[in-house]
Amino acid sequence: MSTLRGVVAGLPQWDRCAVMGVVNVTPDSFSDGGLWFDTGAAVKHGLELAAEGADLVDVGGESTRPGAPRVDEAEELRRVVPVVRGLASEGVVVSVDTMRASVAEQAVAAGAALVNDVSGGLADPAMVPAVADAGVPFVVMHWRGFSEDMNSRAVYADVVGEVVGELRQRMDAVVTGGVAPERIVIDPGLGFAKGAEHDLALLARLDALRALGRPLLVAASRKRFLGRVLAGADGSPPPARERDAATAAVSAISAREGAWAVRVHEVRATADAVRVARAVEGAAG
Repeated sequence: MSTLRGVVAGLPQWDRCAVMGVVNVTPDSFSDGGLWFDTGAAVKHGLELAAEGADLVDVGGESTRPGAPRVDEAEELRRVVPVVRGLASEGVVVSVDTMRASVAEQAVAAGAALVNDVSGGLADPAMVPAVADAGVPFVVMHWRGFSEDMNSRAVYADVVGEVVGELRQRMDAVVTGGVAPERIVIDPGLGFAKGAEHDLALLARLDALRALGRPLLVAASRKRFLGRVLAGADGSPPPARERDAATAAVSAISAREGAWAVRVHEVRATADAVRVARAVEGAAG
């Protein structure tokens, strides 16, 4: 299945969908803000995620929930770099979740193996050259603007066609900017400038995204569209931390549809889900 999922140059190869665990070193992330804000607590949590089955650990210091204000550069560096260094020194494959080139550069210097930029290099014009110079893999996510106003940009006539087209343009720009094609991962950006109906439509057509020819990262964990799916009779969604079983269901679907990796807050259930999906694939021949 590795050929179906794709291979990312510079990262290990797994024979199944990989699991990317999330460490938010923030006071205000939508589902776990403040829990791992201390460097020591964040490193400990990242090691726990790895022990529970995370193949990679994604470290971020800036909340990208809808409406979130940006954090300043110095504070983001203070939050992120020590955690990256601590996890990498323990042998964890670390991804840095940032829209700033300076943070990406210092995180790579501290041991990060992958740069995960939710803006796909659009937020900081120095990002693509920095990633190209570092020679590390780069996640290019579909993005239409910063968190403060992204909800107003969730307007589509054909969400699958438009997201695929915009991602293709962004991939081409990143390659033109010097990032090797074999180091690019794509992400449809569930929840970013998208409503619940858009997220579900994209999950239903992961084949269209895989047709772009690069490994696919699906990041659905605890997001609003799952709250909408799980809403009670009165329409109120369950809290973010009560959406982990639904997240694992999306992980199993994504793995079955050939996703390279899934990004999740709660690792154990998703680690089980992707292994079951792999066993089913193996039984199918």
